[in-house]
Amino acid sequence: MWSDPGAIVRAVLGEEPRFSLDEVVAESGVSLEQTRRLWRALGFPEADGNVYTAADGKALGALGASIDSGVLDFDLSVAMARALGQTMARLADWEVGAIVHRLEELPSDAERSDRVDLALRMLDDLSVGFESVMVYAWRRHLAAAVSRIVALGGDDALNTTQLTVGFADIVAFTQLSNDLSRQRIGDLVELFELRCSDVVTSQHGRVIKSIGDSVLFVNDDPIRAYDTAEGIINVIGRDHRMPDVRVGLATGAVVMRLGDVFGPPVNMAARLTAVARRNRIIVDSALAALLPEDQFETRRLPARPVRGFGLVEPVAVRRH
Repeated sequence: MWSDPGAIVRAVLGEEPRFSLDEVVAESGVSLEQTRRLWRALGFPEADGNVYTAADGKALGALGASIDSGVLDFDLSVAMARALGQTMARLADWEVGAIVHRLEELPSDAERSDRVDLALRMLDDLSVGFESVMVYAWRRHLAAAVSRIVALGGDDALNTTQLTVGFADIVAFTQLSNDLSRQRIGDLVELFELRCSDVVTSQHGRVIKSIGDSVLFVNDDPIRAYDTAEGIINVIGRDHRMPDVRVGLATGAVVMRLGDVFGPPVNMAARLTAVARRNRIIVDSALAALLPEDQFETRRLPARPVRGFGLVEPVAVRRH
């Protein structure tokens, strides 16, 4: 039974895929071209035949209704669908990965079909409460996001505001990836992201994205941003079981857009990690100027070329 991937899809979705793309278009009320773009934005490839479900049509119809009501224009709907698809894809991979890890604890002689049956039961059990937690967490983050926008007071359409951006990077990650087993490197990355996230959150900041060997975060308070960087070094670089880490910080105007941030400070923070020594913090001059002299000691480093910025004088910082 479980040798057929379609059977697993049907078991997880809880309904039979029996509609064609044309039927989904008719159900959703969205044009064929718009349906294709929204479907791809959600992260799903198009397919021929009756491979779509009633829920597919309803989901696309909900997006179409938001467009028709004027709440969203089509381009913004596509962007939001892409963000949602990427977020849910990563969450699904994490959830399945966690279950696979549990399954690996079973006796090795267990039949494959028995493992799949157990995995699907575990998914069902997890979904009972997890779906409500997902909605709860989304609303909590929605409230926090609206509060941030109001507090930051961005006036233009793209919400440009002043933030300190941090970029934490594992040293020599490529070599580590070649030397460690897949299980070990996966555990290391997961622990790195977990510890960084804990530190960022404790300092009232926000993780923007994790990219395997690096974490991008922001904070509207430059001192808290420095404390975040210092905290990451303490829980990663000072732990002999973990690799060394470098952190770059930069302050300035950034554009906040669909959960991401853009602008020179983002690029500068990333570039500064190439300048920083192991388990050290390097900042740009804009951030250095905001740190109180009675709390911090700053030291300008020799100017060096930084891609996209020309000659830059990075600043080493430490607390008194």
